Amino acid sequence: MAKKESKAVVDKRGKLDLLLGKVTSRKLLVWVTCTVLLFLGEVSPAVWETLSLAYVGTQAFVDAAVSWKHGK
Repeated sequence: MAKKESKAVVDKRGKLDLLLGKVTSRKLLVWVTCTVLLFLGEVSPAVWETLSLAYVGTQAFVDAAVSWKHGK
């Protein structure tokens, strides 16, 4: 029975939510990597700033979409 229930939860959550979760994690990993490279002097501050603005903007959009979908 537990398998049926867990599959139902995944189906209910939807494939789009799973995809958004993966994309969010990848964006965070890219941002952290870029931040480390900034401190090592491998990335210019301008590139880091651009990446940070893109991360914050897209993360805000994802958070708003999830909040709107789940009514929170």
